[in-house]
Amino acid sequence: MGTAVQRGMLRPRAEGAEPLCQPVHLWQPVHRRGEPTEEVAARRAMGRSMLEGSAVLNTRAGAARATMTTMAAKIRRPFDPEAFLDATGVPTTVVAYDRGESIYVQGATCDAVMYVKKGEVKLSVVSKTGREAIVAILGAGNFFGEGALAGQPIRIGSATAHTPSTVISIEKAEMRRLLHEEHELSDGFIAHLLTRNVRIEEDLIDQLFNSAEKRLARTLLLLARYGEEHTPQRVIPRISQETLAEMVGTTRSRVNFFMNRFKKLGFISVDGGLTVNNSLLSVVLHD
Repeated sequence: MGTAVQRGMLRPRAEGAEPLCQPVHLWQPVHRRGEPTEEVAARRAMGRSMLEGSAVLNTRAGAARATMTTMAAKIRRPFDPEAFLDATGVPTTVVAYDRGESIYVQGATCDAVMYVKKGEVKLSVVSKTGREAIVAILGAGNFFGEGALAGQPIRIGSATAHTPSTVISIEKAEMRRLLHEEHELSDGFIAHLLTRNVRIEEDLIDQLFNSAEKRLARTLLLLARYGEEHTPQRVIPRISQETLAEMVGTTRSRVNFFMNRFKKLGFISVDGGLTVNNSLLSVVLHD
């Protein structure tokens, strides 16, 4: 019979009375203060797993963002043919020309493609009667002489240094090989050709439908590289009114008349060189 404790005395426990303490089974785990229970430990383990998973996701997301940033930078970065040619190690010829010096003449063998590294190059054509027409004045970063790749045996026009210039020459066979093997170069070269084609179409429309004043204003804006990044206003290298008249398709006297008008209206200035202001665009846009 069980016993009960009262004031240090032992007395018999009444039948049916509950024991003062429950029996402890030896197989039950004993919880000590400061130690986590199984449920708490499981939650902590789950939390650690989630943190580790989150860290992995963050690492992958960071790598993805870095890749996208690199790709975006490549997309935004303009193609640099000069740097690309240096990197590929293709044989090239670099020649410096003084102002007015001939790069190639009309009727010469068409055996290379040229690239303007520095300065400006004037492209022109001379008729059988000796009249010269200026096709374009190209700045640094432009290709010319592309007819070599189209099967032209001889040059259909002449190229002259409009300012002191440095020109890179690539042999026709090497250029064809690069265009086939190097997709970055071919993409940049196609973009150049498309841009040149659009410019030719605009020149033709301008010549057919616009007045001499508008054609002169557009020519000056193009010479000032209007619309290109980081060059909102630019001093044009020395250019004669005869040359402008040839580019516009009018007489020197008309060019002189319109240039004086542009100066009075503040569209251009001649202090320290011919400076073209963005306000000249209003002449082109005016109906």
